[in-house]
Amino acid sequence: MTGTPATPKPRKSPAATRKSGARKRAPEPPVWRKVAVTAGLIFVLDQALKYLVVHVLRLDQIRELDVIDPWLNLRMAWNQGMNFGLFSSEVDLTRWILIAIALAVCLWVGVWVMRAKPSRLAQISAGFLIGGALGNVVDRMVYGAVADFLNMSLPGWRNPYSFNVADIAIFIGALGLVLQPPEKKSERDKRKVSPRPPTTPKAQKAPAKSRATSPTGDRDETSSARQVASSDQLSLDLSPTQPQTGDKPRDEGGNSR
Repeated sequence: MTGTPATPKPRKSPAATRKSGARKRAPEPPVWRKVAVTAGLIFVLDQALKYLVVHVLRLDQIRELDVIDPWLNLRMAWNQGMNFGLFSSEVDLTRWILIAIALAVCLWVGVWVMRAKPSRLAQISAGFLIGGALGNVVDRMVYGAVADFLNMSLPGWRNPYSFNVADIAIFIGALGLVLQPPEKKSERDKRKVSPRPPTTPKAQKAPAKSRATSPTGDRDETSSARQVASSDQLSLDLSPTQPQTGDKPRDEGGNSR
């Protein structure tokens, strides 16, 4: 017994394959997510360490605490200026000016990231910068100054300045944004920029040797040929018939003369 032949399975078209692949591919996370997560982690870490140092260890009262002398120590310092004590001033107006500048920088970096959609390194660097700046803004609003408590020195050299986690994050974020590698061009831009391959000119066909005549010209030549033929026939009909040599003329009765 011969079995019925198995029906072949229909092949999927390339368009259907591309659609199924697009469905399986997970959508890319929005750009602001990496920035927000990084900024949130830096902000929480900075504020948690400041709360531990100021309210638990009471470093604002004891002022100094050796951890790994002289490499790492805790030295309390209230910074009324920018990072590492720059532009320090006791005027209250300076505090609000620095708060406004920090918020403006955070807003500008956030808008730039949303519009430019830079690389992952730039997004994480922006998160470092925004998280550190917001941490120092909270210090200025709560304490009136930034709480600096980290001090790193060397044997035989004592560093007079202190800093905090927010200062480190701002420095790393700014450095990452400045030194980020150039972005690669997308496939769409490559297609726009790539030159087209040179096209070889097609060989032109040689003109036909036969004479090209229009339909009206054919009709004119045909009609002229017909007119010549008819005129020749008419001239033959009108020409008198010559008697053949050797024939004698006959009278009306048919008798030869």
